[in-house]
Amino acid sequence: MKNLVINLILLLSLLTIQQVVAQQQKIKLPPEATEFWEPVPRVVKPGNENHLPPSDAIVLFDGTSLDKFESVKDGSPAAWKVENGVFTVVPRTGDIRTKESFGDVQLHIEWSAPDVIKGEGQGRGNSGVFLMSTYEIQILDSYESQTYSNGQAASVYKQYPPLVNAMRTPQEWNTYDIFFTAPRFNSDGMLMSPARVTVIHNGVLVQNNVELKGPTEYIGIPNYKSHPDALPIKLQDHGDLVSFRNIWLRKL
Repeated sequence: MKNLVINLILLLSLLTIQQVVAQQQKIKLPPEATEFWEPVPRVVKPGNENHLPPSDAIVLFDGTSLDKFESVKDGSPAAWKVENGVFTVVPRTGDIRTKESFGDVQLHIEWSAPDVIKGEGQGRGNSGVFLMSTYEIQILDSYESQTYSNGQAASVYKQYPPLVNAMRTPQEWNTYDIFFTAPRFNSDGMLMSPARVTVIHNGVLVQNNVELKGPTEYIGIPNYKSHPDALPIKLQDHGDLVSFRNIWLRKL
């Protein structure tokens, strides 16, 4: 008897579903029924070329000065060298960071390893861009140079290797286009959603919306720690003469 009741319920459910589907198939909506006109996307004028900042970008370096950056060590003016539209790490002066803080961003940054190849692996053209001063996208001369996969150029350092090695030679410039979603914490400091990042290296997708496991750690397992919704972007002094140009971002 019990099985008979269950079968009857299943049959009635199936008939109901079939009736709903049949009714939906009979309804013919005009195209306008699934259109909406508001909100209207705001207008942003793109740069004359794709690597140039659009109209809503914040330009962090336009080739003239490091006024948008400061020393991480003590907040003093950034001591890296600016020359011919480019700035270059001055070894042992320390990391620099943006004066302004950011959360979700689209970041464009161009960098070049030293022309003269010195060292190998992690000792060759090493720097890094730290989103929120915390989550590192590796900068490294990985052109025909071996190192651990999750430490080469365009890796999420010690977490995700790039999908491919898209490096140009040390005599050429590399471009990162980074799309970053900051982590969210609740009022008690508990992680609600992890950080995510997409990286395009020289026009090639190398990190596809990966979920960050936590802050960058050189040793040990990353674990999220609550932090503000916005923090500066940091560039690393790793002792190598890495150069940068054309840095801009858009708040998302």
